[in-house]
Amino acid sequence: QVQLVESGGGLVQAGGSLRLSCAASGGTFGSYGFGWFRQAPGKEREFVAIITWSGISTDYADSVKGRFTISRDNAKNTVYLQMNSLKPEDTAVYYCAAQRRGSTDFDSWGQGTQVTVSS
Repeated sequence: QVQLVESGGGLVQAGGSLRLSCAASGGTFGSYGFGWFRQAPGKEREFVAIITWSGISTDYADSVKGRFTISRDNAKNTVYLQMNSLKPEDTAVYYCAAQRRGSTDFDSWGQGTQVTVSS
């Protein structure tokens, strides 16, 4: 099972940008798709973005389309989430998750990284 460690969170003003990283170890990186999820205080965890094991396909929540970009670097075993034009409502703990090729379940999760957007 792959292990995931997120980094790159922090405090940013509205309109600013952050890039989150998710470093994977312990598995065959190229065999996994990856997703980003987030959970704000008092709310359920929600889907943000996904990239397939091949890197060919991506998908986004409507709330982040056009502002966030998910990508992967197989040479570095790392997945990224570039977040632009951040809004206060993007404030949450962001989690990276891994999905085995051919599976619909995310079976490995990172510990999360806090993103706070001030108005």
